[in-house]
This record gives sequence, structure tokens and C-alpha cells, in this order.
Amino acid sequence: MVDLKVSEQKAVPKNSREREKGRSISSLSRLFGFFKPYTLNLTFAALILVATAGISLTFPIAIRRVVDGFFVGSSQLMDYYFAAAVGLASLLAIGTALRFYLVTRLGERVVTDIRVALFNKVISMSPGFFERLLTGEILSRITTDTTLILSVVSSSVSLALRNTLLLAGGLVFMFLTSVKLSLLVLLLVPVMIIPILAMGRKLRRLSRETQNKIADSSGIASEMLLAASTIQAYNYTKWARLSFNDISEDSFKVAKKRIQVRSLMTALIIFVVFVGIVVVLWIGARDVRAGFISPGYLVQFIIYSGFVAGAVAALSEVFGELQRAAGAAERIAEILNSEDPIQEPENPEVLNFSTQKAILFEHVNFCYPTRPNQIVLNNLGFSLEKGKTLALVGPSGAGKSSIFLALLRFYEFSEGIIEVNGKSIRDFRLSDLRDQFSLVPQEPAIFANSVLENIRFGRPESSNQEVKIAAKKAAAHDFVEQLPQGYETFVGEKGVLLSVGQKQRIAIARAFLRDAPILLLDEATASLDAESENAIQHALEELSQSRTVIVIAHRLATVKRADCILVLDQGKIVSKGTHEQLLTQGGLYARLAKLQFLAN
Repeated sequence: MVDLKVSEQKAVPKNSREREKGRSISSLSRLFGFFKPYTLNLTFAALILVATAGISLTFPIAIRRVVDGFFVGSSQLMDYYFAAAVGLASLLAIGTALRFYLVTRLGERVVTDIRVALFNKVISMSPGFFERLLTGEILSRITTDTTLILSVVSSSVSLALRNTLLLAGGLVFMFLTSVKLSLLVLLLVPVMIIPILAMGRKLRRLSRETQNKIADSSGIASEMLLAASTIQAYNYTKWARLSFNDISEDSFKVAKKRIQVRSLMTALIIFVVFVGIVVVLWIGARDVRAGFISPGYLVQFIIYSGFVAGAVAALSEVFGELQRAAGAAERIAEILNSEDPIQEPENPEVLNFSTQKAILFEHVNFCYPTRPNQIVLNNLGFSLEKGKTLALVGPSGAGKSSIFLALLRFYEFSEGIIEVNGKSIRDFRLSDLRDQFSLVPQEPAIFANSVLENIRFGRPESSNQEVKIAAKKAAAHDFVEQLPQGYETFVGEKGVLLSVGQKQRIAIARAFLRDAPILLLDEATASLDAESENAIQHALEELSQSRTVIVIAHRLATVKRADCILVLDQGKIVSKGTHEQLLTQGGLYARLAKLQFLAN
């Protein structure tokens, strides 16, 4: 049994059942780092928030003076108090508008930064990361979860701070106005706190579960939409609808439970608050009639108690929003804190092709992270000199494509040595290492853009003329010129408007344009017709004269021109040599040649 030493990854849980439960609102603190660049904006918004809260707390005093001035004092003084109240209202309106602008803009800016950080993190992760997480799940975290964070940053946090100030200030002024009535109000606080604490934990769990269900449905939808033609071809549409409907209904059921809990909590709080206000108002009215306080003081107290009651109600609403956002913050932090199993070297070597031995595999053992007990490459060893062509042949599952994945460090091999230019690939920066390769996969990635930009993907800074030269070498120029807008033709998502062979030729043109010293071809001509293959073989032979080539191929023309052929079976090299040598040896290659090559 091979002792596997693959680097462990801080894995993002694969589905909602594996994710740990949201713990508390403190999860939001994980995103504080995104606010640091905007400290000045945040400070200014906080100062305005304090100022507007102070104005709000001053307003009831002005109202009290107006009310008391109605019964005693001159009309001129009453007019003065009215004017002061209007002035306070104006300042409050301006301050609130400015606060809204600053806080909302800050929220949009921070959430944009979070989305960019999430994408930057995910796009650089090795393929092993995507074995554990569906693409739709990742998109859900970038979109749905960040939208919840936006709601909190641009609204809920500001509302929470404002109502906290109003709650604290309102309580102080209530006691200054009437200690007796204030003590009566405080008796209501435990009654309001109990349902918040009792239902808060359940609400947090349901909020987290809701987000997980939404993410699961996004993952299923993304997977099925990308395979829409296959689903329709197999008449699987009905079952696809049922599957998505089931997960959507599950999401709705969880959301309904969350809404029920939150509605009950809101109803209890509102009932307690307003019954308390009525009771306090009744006692206050009796004190006014008895002459213990003036009508203005009673009005002032009522307004302050309204501030307190409104603040408590608002904070309970904000508490629910924060619970949902806490779950979203945890899900975002899971990705931001995840570690790539492929680690960069601390002191990277400089990579340049100065030796004759371009590539070396020595006693390499390799397996995929999700299948640690299944050895894909078993004690594999070979060397390839600079400028030579190596062909890899074998049945499906023999480990041919896995050689490419290990060589490019998409996955970490467990044992052995892989060298490029005489040095371990682990000693190079990933970007420097991968700059040495042009890869043409069996299923090329075509983007929803023009033909020109799809080819330019190989070298983004290249000119239009360089793109056309590469297309001509790949036998793609003629068919591109016949498209409606030529090189500017939009090819649709995943190149849906192109044939399989056209996609492959664009991918080959992309590799020509990249002009890297090592060319990796994974059955690059498998989807081409005979005429296109003949045209491109000449270009590949010309390109191979000055480059090192490793090709996975089942086509006779591609294999025959290789300097050496490795025949793989179950991750091992069972034979090697030239085409003629292997044919005379018999064995697996001779059988494959008879079945796949000579039949053509």
C-alpha cells in the first residue's frame, strides 16, 4: 500500500448536511477586514449617525416646550419653539439623507470587494477544490450570500446603531422626565427579551438552513442548464423539473418555518410594547390630572417611550436580519479561508530551458484527493528530451490525462519526482511553471465571446494579425472567415454556435498563439475530419521541431510521428518504443493498433 502524502486541504463542505451550523452574529466579524480601506468613510458616517440620533432625542424637548407654551407663556415664545422644532426637523432630514448615502455607498463598495475577493480566490484554486463544491454552490455564495451582506451593511447595521443610540438616549431622558413611569416601562424589558433569546437560536439555525437550500438548488440548476441539450435528448426534462421542484420546495418549507418563527417573535414583541405604552399612558394621564407632571412632560415622556419601543422593535427585526447574514458570512468565510492543496514554494527557482532533459518522471505515484485509495499512476517513470515528441497510448482510465494534471500541478502527486528542466516542479511558481505549457484538452473551453477573443485567450496581449496567423496554422482561418462577422462572430455560451471540430481548431489556434516551449495535446485532433486533420498535422510537425510535445492520441498519423510511444495500462508503463517497434512486439499496443489505428 502506497503511503499517500498528498497535502490536506481545508475543505469547503460539499453540501448542506456537511456544513457546520451557524453559531452567532460574531461570524460577521470575519468580514471586518474589508472595511479597513474605508475607515474615513465609516468614521464620517458614524459621526453623522450620532448627530442625527442626538437631534432625534432633542426633538421631544422642543415638542414639550411647544405643548406647555400653549397653556402658559406668550404666543411669540410658542412661535419660537415651533420654529426651533422645524429647524431640528430640517437638520434631521439632511443628516439622515447624508447618512443613507454614505452607508449605502459603503455597503455597495464593500460587497463588491467581497465578490471580487471570492472570485479571485475561487478562480485560482486547483481542480481538487471543485471536486468538493458544485459550481452553482459557489455562484450562490458570490451572489445570494453577498446580497444578504449588502442588506446588513447598507441598512441593518446602520439601523441597529441608530436604534441602539435611541434606545440608550431614550431611556436616559425617560428617567430625567419621570422616574416612576420609566420604572414601569423597564418592567416590560424582560418580557420582550425572553422571546428574542428563546427564538433567536432557532431563527439562526433556520436562516442558515435556508441559505444552504438555496445554494443546493443553484447547484442543481447550474448543472442541469449546462447539460440542457443532453437532458432534452434523453427526454429527461420531466425528471429534471421534478428534481429542481423538490429541492425548491424543501427550500420553501425551511423558509416558511423561519418566517413563522420570526412572525411569532414580532407579534409577541409588538403586543407587549403597545400594551405597555397604553398602560404607561393611562398612569401618566392620571398623574397629569393630579398635577404631578405637566401635559408637556407627559407628551415628552410618551415620545421618548415611543423611541424606546420603536428601537426595541427595530432591533428585533435587525436581529433576525443579522442572523441570516451571519450564516452567509460563515459561508463566505469558508471559501475565503479555504487553502489550496497546491502550495507555492517559499524560494521559487527561475525556470528556463537550458538543459536537454526537458521532462522527467521518476517513481511517481498519484491519486485523486476524493479517491485516495485508488492509485492512478503507479511507480511511473520516463524522461523526455528537449524538442522530442512523446505519445501516450492506452485504454480509457490508464492514466494518460493524469500525467498532464500532475505535470501542470493541478493535483499534487504523492510520491516520486517530477522535473522540468532538471528541477522539481515544486520548486517553481505555479505561474512560471504553467507558462511553459500550451494545453489542448479533449473538450476545449470555449467562452461566450467572439472567435477573436477566444483565440486570443492563449496570449491576451497579442495583436489581431497574430491571432489570424495562429488560426491559419490550426486550419481554422477558412471556416472563421465564413462566419457572419468573421473573427468578431459571437460563438455563444460554451461555443454552442460552433461544431465540435470548429471548437477544437479554435483551441489548437489558441495553443499556437501561446507559443510555449512544451505542447500538451490531449487527443487534440480527435474531433477533426480527415481533411482538417491532414492540414493540421503538417502545422503540428512544424511546431514540434522546436518544441517538446506530449500527445495523447488514438489516431495513427499522430502516433506514428512520435519519437517515443509509452503504452499505459492501469497507471503503469507496459511497453515503450517507436510505432514500428511496438507493432513487432505485439501485446497491448498491437491490439490497440489493430482495433483503433489500422481500422482507419
